[in-house]
Amino acid sequence: MLFTLIRRFIETVLLALCLFVSGFVGPVAQGAALDYTEPANWAYWQQGPEKSTDCFLICPTVFLGGEGQYNLTLANKQSKELQAFVGALNMERGIYDASCTMYAPFYKQVSLAVYKLPEVQREQYLQLAYADVREAFKTYLKQSRKPFVLAGFSQGADMCIRLLKEFGKDEAVSKRLVACYAIGWRVTETELKAHPWLKMAQSATDIGVIVSFNSESSAVQDSLMVPKGSKTKSINPLTWRTDNHYASALHNKGACFTDYSANIKKEEPYFCGAWLDAERGTLKINGKITPQAYPPVLDIFTAGVYHLYDYQFFYRNLQENVALRTSAYCNKL
Repeated sequence: MLFTLIRRFIETVLLALCLFVSGFVGPVAQGAALDYTEPANWAYWQQGPEKSTDCFLICPTVFLGGEGQYNLTLANKQSKELQAFVGALNMERGIYDASCTMYAPFYKQVSLAVYKLPEVQREQYLQLAYADVREAFKTYLKQSRKPFVLAGFSQGADMCIRLLKEFGKDEAVSKRLVACYAIGWRVTETELKAHPWLKMAQSATDIGVIVSFNSESSAVQDSLMVPKGSKTKSINPLTWRTDNHYASALHNKGACFTDYSANIKKEEPYFCGAWLDAERGTLKINGKITPQAYPPVLDIFTAGVYHLYDYQFFYRNLQENVALRTSAYCNKL
């Protein structure tokens, strides 16, 4: 039953990705950032019931691309292929929308093909994506005065960290930040020293901090997110500790496997245990998870890299934590 669910999930993701690629072909996207005063440039705008806190959510990579197809174009906002973009957001939305009103911009994200380029060559395409994200964020800041959660997975996490590097030193922004959930990308000690206003989470309820982790098997020593020889800063979502203390599966309140309509198709408590690797800073996982049962799917990842499942494996713990941090923020006002 579980294998069938995983297979269907993978097939759904791949189908959506293929559909998405079919609608966005051509050269690298050019031009100025999108106009985010236009509602059509938002996947979510004030979505859900009014809450005391907002969430600015940034979509992960859904565009496959290819040689010469390194940034998503958004010429046809009515295309069915944009459902893949919204669908990827929907898969994460339930972690945040119980506590927050949702905002999420469309943007000229980089394709998976960009991550096959040498790292130094990626930046020009990532900067084009970021130009949209920063413009959307500036528009959001002008339109809302509420505290906010900043959130993103994978490429979305990278964009979140870029926003905090640029805007996080501004007190008008930092005093509104509940927390930044930058899951599935690295944050290094070098970055923290270069941007001292960036603070990593140290507990379950500290605010104005970055929550980050990257899931992998105990055998993995190299990945796209955390290359061999590097170390990322992380927190264990089962215990909200930053040491390498092992947390058993009894701490896991529920892995949730969601679809592109935000439905939870399967939920399983006590799903896996986890600990932080002292050398890599990554989140090592054991329990019911094997590289065979949860394959990397995409060829930019190797077996044992559980990147695609980062938030799904810890869905209920993350959902609960967003509520805890938003409550902690409001209680300090």
